[in-house]
Amino acid sequence: MDIGNAALVVIDMQNGFVNHHSRDAVPAVCDLVARWSAADRPVIFTRYFNYPDSPYERFFRWDRLQEPPETDIVPDLAQAAAHAHAVIDKTGYTLFTPDATALIRLAGWTDLVFCGIATESCVLKSAADAFEHGYAPWIVTDASASDAGPDVHEAGLVVARRLIGAGQLVTADYVVGQLPACVRTTMLD
Repeated sequence: MDIGNAALVVIDMQNGFVNHHSRDAVPAVCDLVARWSAADRPVIFTRYFNYPDSPYERFFRWDRLQEPPETDIVPDLAQAAAHAHAVIDKTGYTLFTPDATALIRLAGWTDLVFCGIATESCVLKSAADAFEHGYAPWIVTDASASDAGPDVHEAGLVVARRLIGAGQLVTADYVVGQLPACVRTTMLD
């Protein structure tokens, strides 16, 4: 991981995606964001917005996440999102909207470190798209979850290993270990 050219991408940590299956990811993501931010590294948040007659409504009969409070970033991360390098709004699975694509290119980031919800859809699709755009994608396995349950989370990780490489799936401890030593020491005090 080229930590000096990396951005942390926090995928869809919104009220509407947090349930009994995914709520354990909230403190893990909070901790990772805090440590990453303490190293003065860029953080990007995404927010998913559904809309009337979207493919999700048409094909899944799913009409959630169209307005607050479901679309709001979870309270534990709202302050971090307010101070993030960027918040990217999207209506599909991927981070790679035109705005995000331009932002990543202009910033010169080579590595994108993904965490959030849901492992098997928005996290996976964003990581696979990063791979196809020539960036090094990393999925933080213990700071990601699925609102559909742990089996679906694990299925997403199986597919991720096939799409972006097994070595691109890492733990939060691994990521924190890549941060400058002075930051890791400060966080332990």
